[in-house]
Amino acid sequence: MERIDPTLQSGTEPASLAEARLDLLQAALDHINQGFTVFDADLRLVAWNTRLFDMLDLPLRLAIRGTHLADYFRVIAERGEYGEGDVEDQVKMRVERALAFQPHYFERMRPTGQIIAVQGTPLPMGGFVTTYTDVTQERHYQEELEKTVEERTRALRQSEDWLRVVMDNVPALIAYMAPGPIYHFANRRYAEWFGHTPETIQNRLARDVIGAPLFDQLEPEIRRVFAGRAVSYEYNRADDTGKPVYMRSTLIPDMDTAGNVLGCFVLSLDITEQKHSETVLVETQRMEAVGQLTGGLAHDFNNLLTVIIGNLLALRGDALQAWAEDREGPIARIDPALHAAQRGAELTKRLLAFARGEPLDPSEVNIGTLVDNVVQLLRGSLPKNISLEAPGSEDPLHARIDPGQFENALVNLALNARDAFEGGGTIRIEVSQRHFSELEAEELGIRSGIYANIAVTDNGSGMDSTTQRHAFEPFYTTKKFGTGSGLGLAMVYGFSKQSGGLARLHSETGMGTTVSLLLPVISAADVHLDEELEEAIPDNLGQERLILLVEDEPDVATIVSEQLQQLGFNVLVVHDAKDALELISDIEDIEFMLSDIVMPGDMDGIQLAGSAKKIRPGLRIALMSGYRHSIEADYDRPEKMDAIRWPVLAKPFNLVDLARTLNVIS
Repeated sequence: MERIDPTLQSGTEPASLAEARLDLLQAALDHINQGFTVFDADLRLVAWNTRLFDMLDLPLRLAIRGTHLADYFRVIAERGEYGEGDVEDQVKMRVERALAFQPHYFERMRPTGQIIAVQGTPLPMGGFVTTYTDVTQERHYQEELEKTVEERTRALRQSEDWLRVVMDNVPALIAYMAPGPIYHFANRRYAEWFGHTPETIQNRLARDVIGAPLFDQLEPEIRRVFAGRAVSYEYNRADDTGKPVYMRSTLIPDMDTAGNVLGCFVLSLDITEQKHSETVLVETQRMEAVGQLTGGLAHDFNNLLTVIIGNLLALRGDALQAWAEDREGPIARIDPALHAAQRGAELTKRLLAFARGEPLDPSEVNIGTLVDNVVQLLRGSLPKNISLEAPGSEDPLHARIDPGQFENALVNLALNARDAFEGGGTIRIEVSQRHFSELEAEELGIRSGIYANIAVTDNGSGMDSTTQRHAFEPFYTTKKFGTGSGLGLAMVYGFSKQSGGLARLHSETGMGTTVSLLLPVISAADVHLDEELEEAIPDNLGQERLILLVEDEPDVATIVSEQLQQLGFNVLVVHDAKDALELISDIEDIEFMLSDIVMPGDMDGIQLAGSAKKIRPGLRIALMSGYRHSIEADYDRPEKMDAIRWPVLAKPFNLVDLARTLNVIS
């Protein structure tokens, strides 16, 4: 084996003397009980000892000065000691790691079970020195030592000291009462719950510890457990902050072999969060039931409104012709009825949105008009000791928002303000215009531009700083337990963010509260009115083509049929899917089909549309429904929703909606 190169001599020392000293150094290295290597900055071998090659079973051909570190890695990798993988990739990864010249230590178990500890230290001029230590026996000894410690720990767990540690750290209140009843033991949590320590609670009467009022409430249960029966009960008491905390306690009698009761074990758990969750769950289930009921009612109500609106529109048209000179007579009576029916239709849309848990589509609205609507609604619902002020906006402000959600948000804010009064006060709703620069908008997290600022102000009790920080959080409420959902302000905040705006709150204790809605304003040019759409209805849209109307409600079928005839269609009416398919098969002149989705029988409108398309691929189809929940229930997966390839017209609809839908498919 080649030794350390004798050319590494210093100064002009004779080569023979330098070589002798290097041999002496190599002999010393060979007697070290650890493996040893020195690699230079190029990762080439400079020095080593024979212990390394014996320890790692390395071939002696590598024991040559100048051998690259990669050659060592390659031999080990080819033997599979680095695990599965490409050999060259394993070598490359380790060479790159070595070139970092970072101090390192790791232990590697060889396939033989031998454990080698490798410690590398970088050298000042580049390269590093590495020692290799066989720590197999030490690790085995350490494992044995750990087993011994584990066995002793297991024995320790049976001791009273260890039991006290466990008892004090479990998330439960644990105690032991002897007849009296007198406390003989309580863990830290139990003692602190009643203002004691585990030491001061011992040998104290239960009445003195928990207080006479609570003891009198629980005494019947305590008597039962000392009679030999396990009992469970719930109670509540105020914590240090005055908030009610709910506890569930289980008492189990401790009896000797003769059946005599020596005492009882007490286990109490804090169930405040569980109580809160149960309340939220009950409220959620109630709201879900209300939502389902709401959806069903809205479906039937939409059919009624379709008849009412259709007849009113027809009557209005007849009245315009018959009383052209006296427009203030019958028209003045028809228009309010028509407006009320249309408001009812808008109401059902909101009910359906609630039933489905989805927001309505936004539209271009006049903020001032919506605020006026809410103010009129609130004037009749607020107590007489609360005055409502709404000065209105000087300039019309338009926004693209969900009108129903906006009105709901204002109502929520007004009712919150109402609840802030103890003996009456004033609520003020103001609409103004605000412009935010890029810097101001960036600080608020909104886009720069013009915003409508709708501020709801009260002079009630106000909020403290803690309440203000949490006011917009879901389920946070300062109202009495079970009387408020904590969702009002959260819904207001969510609506404002979804609309591209922001909700802000300012309050002072005893001075009142102001909640401001900031909603981005759109220009008047972006506002589209229904009258403009109505003027855009194509003349004779139907062109006397034949359309099949499928509607199971006779009154609804009559009104929709009349509307279709107004648009220039020839109409065939059937009341179920079976008759519809027969006519489609027999009458080739049918070019269109308009079908209700919810119908009696085994086939709904969507299934009818699919079957009709198979019979007549060129048939043009549109659907209508007063309640889309049925669609979502039956087509609850994306691949099923893809099957609804036809436009769906929401009931009740007017001539504009009907014309727009049929124009799309025509």
